[in-house]
Amino acid sequence: MSRCAAKVTRTRCNFRGALKVQASSEAAKFPEIRVPAALTFAGLVLGFAVGVLLHGTPALASILEVATPAGQLWLRALQLTILPLVVGLVYTGISQTLAAAGGGKLARRAVGMFFACLLAAGTMAAILIPALLELFPIPERAVAALSGGAAEGTKVPGFSEILLAMMPENIFAAAAAGSMLPMVLFVAVLAVAATRIADVPRRALATVFEGLAAAMMVVIGWVLMLAPIGVFGLAVTLAASSGTDAIGALAHYILVVSAAGLVVTVGGFLLALLVARRPLGTFGRAILPVYAVALSTQSSLACLPAMLAATRKLGVREATADFVLPLAVAIFRGTSPAMNMGVAIYAAYLTGTELSVWALAVGVLVAFLVSLSSVSLPGTLSFVISVGPIANAMGVPIAPLALLVAVEMLPDLMRTVGNVTMDVAVTTAVDEKQD
Repeated sequence: MSRCAAKVTRTRCNFRGALKVQASSEAAKFPEIRVPAALTFAGLVLGFAVGVLLHGTPALASILEVATPAGQLWLRALQLTILPLVVGLVYTGISQTLAAAGGGKLARRAVGMFFACLLAAGTMAAILIPALLELFPIPERAVAALSGGAAEGTKVPGFSEILLAMMPENIFAAAAAGSMLPMVLFVAVLAVAATRIADVPRRALATVFEGLAAAMMVVIGWVLMLAPIGVFGLAVTLAASSGTDAIGALAHYILVVSAAGLVVTVGGFLLALLVARRPLGTFGRAILPVYAVALSTQSSLACLPAMLAATRKLGVREATADFVLPLAVAIFRGTSPAMNMGVAIYAAYLTGTELSVWALAVGVLVAFLVSLSSVSLPGTLSFVISVGPIANAMGVPIAPLALLVAVEMLPDLMRTVGNVTMDVAVTTAVDEKQD
């Protein structure tokens, strides 16, 4: 353990020194958020059990008088926190990414590969998930159960409407209307523009957004602490009206969304083979111990010592690994665009929302931008702040997300495995490209 700790300490020093980033531009120190994922899942199971077992009895009616408003209040509290939190995190995440890209040739090459992988992953999901849902459609009764009461047949605006939505006449009016697409784009442009102003006002602006993000993370942490109660209320209400229909849909959802993460993981192996020129067997043997840590911790940061050891086995130069891997953990989450797009598209199919090519393209763009702001956050919290903006930008109702978040602990295993695979593969590829 002492050797691993020393490696991590030395790596962090190399990372900070290589980036030459001012203190105000370093990774923001956000408060630790504890998400009761197991209790939330238990609340979902208990809610379904109560709703099914007491279906048609007078006792259920009494329970619903409390459970239904409790679930709806929790859902509204969750929706209330998304916009301000995303604004703070997107600004902070993009600022950190731009600071990293200014750290020299190696940093620019690494960040460029991160960007290419994120955009490719999002595009892949925009093609794969609709195809999977056409081949293996959601059961009709389950669609009615999990749609969250959203109106069916909602049609997403075409290209011209989406293009105009990116440039509202009044950004504050767009914020008041909860329009996520113009807000995310505006904050992204603001973060880029801030790099062109003097240090003092740039740091002051960064402090404001970091403070906003940190405070909102505390608030959403409080909301998520109540998730077992809120999800229980939603599950009881759902089971009372639909019985066991929703259970099959949740299992179907887990498989479909995890498929996107699996494709990203396979993409990591292909990147190692085609770009890094490492045999698949060699890469697989090197990455296998990392998977053991990933599945037990569900944290890319906790996997950093194991990933460093994997790159040594793959023959990556120590200087490259010590720089690129911590950078990847800080700003790169390879499965985020793919799996978050998968969730948003699944919600669209649940609610009967038609998705045009332009809506999917906007989803890929927002998924890319939001992925830069959600690294190193717990899976459930990352789910809330990432999928909501994507769905909103695509015109998809977000009501179904309240129940889908309860089972996020299962797809999150696939997220972590895919993320560490991409981290090691990209690091190896960047090292190969230096030759």
